[in-house]
Amino acid sequence: MFPSLGGWTARSFAHSVLLPSLASSRTRFRANCLVNYSMTVNDNLLTKPIRRANFRLCNVSGYVSEVLEIRAEAPKLHVLLVPGNPGVVLFYKDFVEFLYELLEGTASVTAIGHVSHSRKDLEHGRMFSLQEQIDHKIDFIRQELQNIEIPILLVGHSIGSYISIEMFKKSPEKVKYCIGLYPFLTLNQQSTKQLFIGKIAKSQVLAAALSYLIASLGLLPVQALSFVVRKSLGKSWSVNAVEAACSHLSQYHTMRNVLYMAMTEFRKLSEAPDWTFMRERKAQLTFLFGVDDHWGPLDLLEEISKQVPDVAVSIERENHTHGFCCTEAGSLWVAQHVANCIKKQTACTNQ
Repeated sequence: MFPSLGGWTARSFAHSVLLPSLASSRTRFRANCLVNYSMTVNDNLLTKPIRRANFRLCNVSGYVSEVLEIRAEAPKLHVLLVPGNPGVVLFYKDFVEFLYELLEGTASVTAIGHVSHSRKDLEHGRMFSLQEQIDHKIDFIRQELQNIEIPILLVGHSIGSYISIEMFKKSPEKVKYCIGLYPFLTLNQQSTKQLFIGKIAKSQVLAAALSYLIASLGLLPVQALSFVVRKSLGKSWSVNAVEAACSHLSQYHTMRNVLYMAMTEFRKLSEAPDWTFMRERKAQLTFLFGVDDHWGPLDLLEEISKQVPDVAVSIERENHTHGFCCTEAGSLWVAQHVANCIKKQTACTNQ
């Protein structure tokens, strides 16, 4: 993100750690294996008026959380999006709105942000680990979605895929399906970028210094900061993504939490994924991988297919990258993929 960090570091850091008809409540979802498939995308959504997502603050177990949502009038499904790291829901505004439109108002769509990955330091400098963020999402379901009578479908991006699986374990009676987008489920020992980020994250001195450096850019006028973000991250970023970066990532407390969470991610994901649970629930899981994604490499796809035979896996080959949510085109393509997955499950159960 920042020129002084070097070009490749800026892009990898920002796109990964910095970011990165439906059935009734008794519907059972089944997965089909979809690898290297072609997909038609409704580009009209890029220009036509669509329903906008609402932003609100929500108190979850004593922690103020940022929520982005669109509520359908008579939903048959509730889609809950769990972000990557950073867990800033405004990065996913385009995705949430496109997904709602593609599901034609048959599902409510909610995105829940990570604690203290926020515009304001509402938790007074406290830092939250991966496990605490998982607990926070489980509490969100219990508090906000416990009384709904329709199925919950989890959509996780990057580390959000790991969090979603952990949520699935705790709420199997409520969650009926889980979609992992560019999943970060285990460390990639071959990635020099992960090694570099890991060294920064585990050093309190380096993490604090980098956070101060990034926060110092927040002192710039809004237009100047937007210019820096666009020049550092690329002209393809959407207006919503640029605004999210300027309003949230320029906050010291957010960057410290991004890096602290990353440190705890690296510790936890040094362990193997829970293959036993994934095998037990393979009909309710599906994963989307990118071609050149060090967070969710194709080696992981192969390992998942080996450890969990017949689980649904797909490969995106449209060059939208791990940080798909930062562009309108990427958000639309992935939203179309998720909508197709949901509709395919419905078609299976209606046969």
